[in-house]
Amino acid sequence: MAKIIDGKKISAEIRQEIAQDVRRMKEAGIVPGLAVIIVGEDPASQIYVRNKGRACEEVGIHSEIIRLPEQTVQQALLSQIAELNARDDIHGILVQLPLPRHIDEGAVIAAISPDKDVDAFSEVNVGKIMIGNFRFLPCTPAGVMELLKRSGIETEGKRAVVVGRSNIVGKPQAMLLLHANATVTICHSRTRNLAELCREADILVVAIGRANFIKAEMVKPGAAVIDVGMNRLPDGKLAGDVDFAGVSEVAGYLTPVPGGVGPMTITMLLKNTVTAAEAAREKRERS
Repeated sequence: MAKIIDGKKISAEIRQEIAQDVRRMKEAGIVPGLAVIIVGEDPASQIYVRNKGRACEEVGIHSEIIRLPEQTVQQALLSQIAELNARDDIHGILVQLPLPRHIDEGAVIAAISPDKDVDAFSEVNVGKIMIGNFRFLPCTPAGVMELLKRSGIETEGKRAVVVGRSNIVGKPQAMLLLHANATVTICHSRTRNLAELCREADILVVAIGRANFIKAEMVKPGAAVIDVGMNRLPDGKLAGDVDFAGVSEVAGYLTPVPGGVGPMTITMLLKNTVTAAEAAREKRERS
């Protein structure tokens, strides 16, 4: 029977550490600041943004939520980002995705200063992750790495398989596992012999967006299985990409949905914001 990795508990531990860091920074006269921009009324995005605001409050980070109407033109959004780029009291900028169709997501991400790109989506920060010289990490893959580390799951020399190749999770997840000295295979919708490859994994990270896709017979006995999926079933319940009931009988470690990777994502955003504030302080001291 798999040991369940409690993302809520690990997230709470990290938030306590972040709150201590924020207190120390405030004593030195620095208040980390995060600005979140949301365009439109998407219900899921509204919930995410509200949760981010609450999390900032919990650890003492100053947060501003900028709500723009659905019909906001791209140039107005870019102007708002430019204004935030110039503010010394805002260290992190996040634009909640998805954006309305008439706005070019790539142009918006590119407009955020790499020094304030706490989602680590910009080409600059993605490139730094590639070569291993990074300041910020994308929040979900960073959360996965913390779950592995704090659960005592060794990555060095292990065979890791990542199912999913998105720019937000799959690709950076593979790079972080590679930097942690795992031997990494990326699988996706066109992969042949997917089940066979998954069964070779000591660490299996699944981010494919298909409910209960990974079955027990696709998992190596004793493997660590990290389920990044979050799918809404017809009955309204949430399900991951992994068949929890079946896989829990085979895996050595398993994250639940909800309560596994999910709580870690916002926590790592808070950590990135504190990192950005520290970097801004160091930059000022050098200049």
